[in-house]
Amino acid sequence: MKTSDLKTTEYNAYYKRYIDLVSKETTLIDGFKKDSDMVLQFFESIPSDKLNYRYAEGKWSIKEVFQHLIDTERIFQHRCFRFSRHDKTGISGFEQDDYIAPSLANDKSLESLIEEFNAVRQSFIVLLKSLNDVDLKFIGNASGLDMSARAAAFTILGHSIWHIKVINERYL
Repeated sequence: MKTSDLKTTEYNAYYKRYIDLVSKETTLIDGFKKDSDMVLQFFESIPSDKLNYRYAEGKWSIKEVFQHLIDTERIFQHRCFRFSRHDKTGISGFEQDDYIAPSLANDKSLESLIEEFNAVRQSFIVLLKSLNDVDLKFIGNASGLDMSARAAAFTILGHSIWHIKVINERYL
């Protein structure tokens, strides 16, 4: 299953900005593995004195952006799981800004963030390996918006690309 297999009816237009960043030839499992390597190499390459840097007042630090990637992956994994189990119950949304302060990301070491990322990512990969095409195509509802299980997964791949671009443009 490739990104190019997604139909625009499987996700809201808001998520197009993330999905469009993923190569059309990307497959889910391979994409998650390559994305994992890219994310880890990127954050490991950032000088330690920059990890708590914010490019403007009120903006997240680089560590907080990394934590945001982890938190969002958890949420989208949950969505993917629920949808793939053909759960038609609507899932409420989340306010990403409310998650940052209690995460205490700036108090965490880069190593602990990497450990957390690896655990969440491995869990998502194991989930994806257990799903078939019918389950991945099932459309559920989150935040009042329809989304397939596979669109939730592909969104995560574009989400990390999006935020790494932002860090490169505004932080480094």
